[in-house]
Amino acid sequence: MNSDFTLAIHSLTYLALQPDRMSTSEAISESAGVHPVRIRKVLSLLKKHGFIKSKEGTGGGFIFAIDLSEVNLWDIYKLTSEGALQPKCPESNEQCVVGANMQRVLFAIFLGAEDHLGEYLKDYSLKEIIDLINKEE
Repeated sequence: MNSDFTLAIHSLTYLALQPDRMSTSEAISESAGVHPVRIRKVLSLLKKHGFIKSKEGTGGGFIFAIDLSEVNLWDIYKLTSEGALQPKCPESNEQCVVGANMQRVLFAIFLGAEDHLGEYLKDYSLKEIIDLINKEE
């Protein structure tokens, strides 16, 4: 799983907790502890898929665009990390029974793992993430 998944959840949660206010990528990046360019990359993806809206210029920034309960972690995973669990096999020796078959075998196993992960992540909406954060305060 790549860090874009975590940064997307972080960004959406940050924006959702400030529903009536635009937030800058700098503010979100400060919260996440990463460079603003990394956050802008993730925000661009989230905007493209309708999770957030943006406004340029003075007083501009980003704002959450949909109902919290409509966003589950699987939706975010698919945008940022789908296929991340796929095996990365270097050029294997096709003359060897292991080398010739390892990628195919691991691909089937990891694809099943990603399916299970998806079913699990579907159970968590962004609203639940926010509820869990608020519970810890």
